[in-house]
Amino acid sequence: MSLNLAPDEPAAAQAPTPAPAPARTAKAKATATATATATAETRAPLTPSALRTVVRELAEQPDQWIHLVRLSTEERWYRRLVADDDHEVWLISWLPGQSTGFHDHGGSRGAFTVALGELEELSLGGPEQGLLIRRVPAGTARAFGPEYVHDVRNTASGPAVTLHAYSPPLGSMAHYDLRAGGLVRTSEEGPEQW
Repeated sequence: MSLNLAPDEPAAAQAPTPAPAPARTAKAKATATATATATAETRAPLTPSALRTVVRELAEQPDQWIHLVRLSTEERWYRRLVADDDHEVWLISWLPGQSTGFHDHGGSRGAFTVALGELEELSLGGPEQGLLIRRVPAGTARAFGPEYVHDVRNTASGPAVTLHAYSPPLGSMAHYDLRAGGLVRTSEEGPEQW
């Protein structure tokens, strides 16, 4: 904290220093810390259904994001649109052939909608179902829980644009290879790579 004084005002005119707060017991300090922590963590993550609503509503307002979209031949282009304590929203563009590879969302719940174009989503449906492949055309939204692993790709002939919401905001993402025995974790990335 800085105190601004007029150039010819003496230092003695500064506001008096407040008296130190009375000492608290260790129990009082622990209670205060626990209360502050609980207050900071009281915002529960949004449900997958609520996240689906977030992306659908935003997709219906292209004037809020269409001017931001860029296309990149190097890799998928992305930009975070919302960064709140309880969720975040990303705008992503996809050229034909671009893919995420199999990945999780670090324990976050999520949803995405295809605003323009068409994508394909791959996921494992269990021993009886094997590999599931879903066509995700414009206007379709998908929502998922914190343990979900999938691969999203543009197999169409034109570009696609999607909106993604995660709650809590992404803290990490693990990547996987699909092998004969199932998914094998190969790497992890964090926000510093985004």
